Amino acid sequence: MTEKIAIRTDKAPAPAHTFSQGVRKGPFLQVSGQGPVDPETNEYLYPGDVANQTIRTLENVRAIVEAGGASFDDVVMLRVYLTKREDFPIMNEAYGKFVNENTTSGVLPSRTTVFTGLPREEMLVEIDGIAIVES
Repeated sequence: MTEKIAIRTDKAPAPAHTFSQGVRKGPFLQVSGQGPVDPETNEYLYPGDVANQTIRTLENVRAIVEAGGASFDDVVMLRVYLTKREDFPIMNEAYGKFVNENTTSGVLPSRTTVFTGLPREEMLVEIDGIAIVES
């Protein structure tokens, strides 16, 4: 049976005590929902700026993916949670720039975008993902 491993890195925000930053089992690496948090200070960044919040959030996702033994190119799915429908075009532009710059294979990850409330008022975006780790 394949062992389930908690993924931890100081290059992404520390998780709440109720979940792991990421979990790997076999080749599957699930990254917990990340927000626009500075991993060094645990401060929420860029209030009201969904573009920069999106980039910071994706940087946190990438750090956990890398800590789990994969690269951003190994990400097969990203789920984006937005608090405001009107932020979609701005998020989408920032997301597209980051994902295109960090995907060298030419095959972009799948994506779902959902509009919802988030745990913290200052969070305009949260992103989680799945990567496949090459053995």
